[in-house]
Amino acid sequence: MQGGNHMLLEEPVRLASVLAPAKPKVFPSLTKIVGTLGPNSHSVEVIEECLTAGMSVARFDFSWKDATYHQETLDNLRKAAQNVKKLCPIMLDTVGPEIQVHNSTGGAIELIGGNHVTITPDLSKAPSADILPIKFGDLAKVVKKGDTLFIGQYLFTGSETTSLWLEVTETSGAEVICYVKNTATLSGPIFTLHVSQVHISMPTLSEYDKQVISTWGLQNSVDIISLSHTRSSEDVRELRAFLKSHDLQDTQIYAKVENAEGLEHFDEILQEADGIIISRGDLGIDLPPERVFMSQKTGIHKCNMAGKSVIITRVVDSMIDNLRPTRAEATDVANAVLDGTDGILLGAETLRGQYPVDAVRTVGRICAEAETVYNQSLHFKKVARHVGEPMAHEESVASSAGSFCNESKSCCNCCVHLLGESC
Repeated sequence: MQGGNHMLLEEPVRLASVLAPAKPKVFPSLTKIVGTLGPNSHSVEVIEECLTAGMSVARFDFSWKDATYHQETLDNLRKAAQNVKKLCPIMLDTVGPEIQVHNSTGGAIELIGGNHVTITPDLSKAPSADILPIKFGDLAKVVKKGDTLFIGQYLFTGSETTSLWLEVTETSGAEVICYVKNTATLSGPIFTLHVSQVHISMPTLSEYDKQVISTWGLQNSVDIISLSHTRSSEDVRELRAFLKSHDLQDTQIYAKVENAEGLEHFDEILQEADGIIISRGDLGIDLPPERVFMSQKTGIHKCNMAGKSVIITRVVDSMIDNLRPTRAEATDVANAVLDGTDGILLGAETLRGQYPVDAVRTVGRICAEAETVYNQSLHFKKVARHVGEPMAHEESVASSAGSFCNESKSCCNCCVHLLGESC
């Protein structure tokens, strides 16, 4: 399950190749890249460049902007895809059970570490450094002294000053009094509040999500729905029933596992979903940092053995503002490929980042390089052992194709031999 076990590393040949001039890759990486389209990737021209650079799926995040804006972006995507002659599936990302802090004034709110702030469900109160109104009335019922709360316009990356960590000190009626653990400035009309490892009694598929899916989603025949904050298999079944009732039965469901509750029910969620998105942003808040890597490796392994697609998120956050990723980020992307991930999801990097095309291209190159040392033979043998005997007819054909590929070292020869056509 560890990345090192999935590497074909031959010394000194492999190490020498690191120093050799880079050769252009003839084919795009096998690892799919999901790009989130937004303000900095809205135009036909930029989307064309993203597609050419390797973007395989276009994600539309409905936690911000309205359907009209997203429709404009989708229309641009269709023009761009036609121009570059490339198919690009559409992924609709739901909002889910988000607790939102409402900043009615829109002004910046500076909170100083060491002070206290009150979280209140009274939306009539003006937000300030002393009080923050939220659109959720039961917070005081589900938290206790010592619980950790996170508030931010964006998920915490470690280098932002727009993210706030709080510790619950007491509750008073419907209000929660918290100790401010770090200094931060909150700006914008809405921030997200996350409570670590606490069940929030809000539906996974919100009424807003249903409205978006039944209108925008149906109108555009979306290919994939990313179900945010999936916490149980029932969440997936509910969405599937809703899709079927709106003539979207062919739309695939990718469950986003992004909290401890989702990890606890991972096996049953995997059984019901068409694919899994391991959302490391929220997981990195819900779990201690030292446990995030294990959730990734274990989740990817389970998906690989089940034969279902798995995607990871939050890989090159620094490329929101920089042309190149950090060395740690580049290694992280490669290790995800060696773990067995099928896709990489770029969020803010392409949505609001300054270098959306470079982010796609860079991640694609790292994935392609990692794929050259991925131990396909070992992976195939592990899956074959897991599937066992007897195999279904389709599984048997696929297994034979995989076996032939490993032996001949030529995927195209294998496809011609078994299927009568080249891949």
